[in-house]
Amino acid sequence: MRTALTDLAGVRHPVVQTGMGWVAGPRLVSATAEAGGLGILASATMTYPELEAAVKETRSRTTAPFGVNLRADAHDASERIDLLIRERVRVASFALAPKPDMIAKLHDAGVVVIPSVGAARHAEKVAKWGAHAVIVQGGEGGGHTGGVATTLLLPSVLDAVDIPVVAAGGFFDGRGLAAALAYGAAGIAMGTRFLLTRESTVPDAVKQAYLRRDLNGTVVTTRVDGLPHRVLRSGLVERLERSGRISGLARAVANAARFRRHTGLSWRAMIREGLALRHGRDLTWSQVVMAANTPMLLKAGLVEGRTDAGVLASGQVAGLLGDLPTCADLIEGIVRDAEAAIDRLRAVR
Repeated sequence: MRTALTDLAGVRHPVVQTGMGWVAGPRLVSATAEAGGLGILASATMTYPELEAAVKETRSRTTAPFGVNLRADAHDASERIDLLIRERVRVASFALAPKPDMIAKLHDAGVVVIPSVGAARHAEKVAKWGAHAVIVQGGEGGGHTGGVATTLLLPSVLDAVDIPVVAAGGFFDGRGLAAALAYGAAGIAMGTRFLLTRESTVPDAVKQAYLRRDLNGTVVTTRVDGLPHRVLRSGLVERLERSGRISGLARAVANAARFRRHTGLSWRAMIREGLALRHGRDLTWSQVVMAANTPMLLKAGLVEGRTDAGVLASGQVAGLLGDLPTCADLIEGIVRDAEAAIDRLRAVR
């Protein structure tokens, strides 16, 4: 199945495994790449040495192309970009819009730049700056998300830009891929579906917590870091929703201290990152601190398996998933079912 995405990334299938923090490591990314999809390493939760080691390990596991997700506002973003260029990583994806000079540097080095966007105007901006493609995530997606459904956001972005658009938010099977292609997208990107695979390093008990959900099993909250965040419903999330400013700030500072020890960042740098995430919003100091240490809440759930003390980012599709396939079986099944759906449409015509 050849699309503009497969041509750009050099992969066999138009299926992207997103760069989920604490989840998208070398094992999952290399398995996705070997299966013909585009696997993306999550570097936001890695130190620079950890990223360097992860890239080398992924390279040792597969000869297929893969990508790395970067934070454009990271204090060492330029060094990370140099690493991608030096290691000949095929794709650089961004959760926040990269600066024009970052795109130009990667572009000139032959690295494909694919930012994630949540609005047509954001897609227009990065396209004008030279991005090769964009991933557009609708409100059904997990983690930081917007309020517009993919069925409305996707066509608005497709109408706004001429570069390839990858659809994300609510995709999990071949019918979704066929629908995205019918809209005009160049492929689909999935997070939760890849989190629930055998190669995912998320603890089995946590995977089962996802599989037990129904379609009402997620909630969008702003109490994690001040931004809309789709997560699994849990006791912790309920406590965050009920917590007052004083108790919320105390919990945020404790988590921030753990994150500081892990990353080596100074308190000044962490607060600066939290303030950068305000994006003009009127956040409390508790939310500013939470914005800087949200990765530790995610780590508690996705790495340590502490469903009682961690935040579990999740798309709404968790309510439709009931198995843990290998990445190969997942991608092959999606492509096979998408081709069957397209054949059915030909019959209707």
